[in-house]
Amino acid sequence: MKTLCKLNLCRLLGAAILTFLTASTVLGDQGKALEITESDFTCLRDMTPVRGFFVDNLGGDIDATLAVANSPDGGTYPPGSVVQLVPSEVMVKHPKGVSPATNDWEFFELKVSPKGTEIAKRGFVDVNNRFGGNCLGCHAKAEPQWDMICETGHGCDPIPLTKPMLSVIQKTDPRCAEMPTLSAQEKALLGQLKALLQ
Repeated sequence: MKTLCKLNLCRLLGAAILTFLTASTVLGDQGKALEITESDFTCLRDMTPVRGFFVDNLGGDIDATLAVANSPDGGTYPPGSVVQLVPSEVMVKHPKGVSPATNDWEFFELKVSPKGTEIAKRGFVDVNNRFGGNCLGCHAKAEPQWDMICETGHGCDPIPLTKPMLSVIQKTDPRCAEMPTLSAQEKALLGQLKALLQ
């Protein structure tokens, strides 16, 4: 009986600790969390390009975001930083302490169309992309000085998309007012990508 009570007490204590850790990781300091809506995400190409990905800052401090993005030594992105590689996935930096487990990054999966943006999924530790990969699971592999930003040489696993594939995905963001003319090679790549996503 004593063993059973100890077991139940241990389970209750374990559940309480797990609940506390989950709440503090996901919710953080609610007074500090940024308010982010679908209207914060528009045409990818309206953002500032940096070596094949795009950045912005929801608080308007794009210079501080660019200073870290362009630093050869890395750094910690300022709150409000937006980092995006493709139209359907984005990460946003919250103020310090909102989510220690993710270095305060929140991950989003977006549905994009000519009508605009819809947030399909969002969160800190539990967001999976459309292929079933956990966002944090990939970005956590980046070496600490890169603040969870994955690029070649940062420690993250490589993604199964070539630079030309990424370029055509970026060029064809359906939210953009103007679409660039695609070369025959880019059109063929776009066809291959559509086949992969079906």
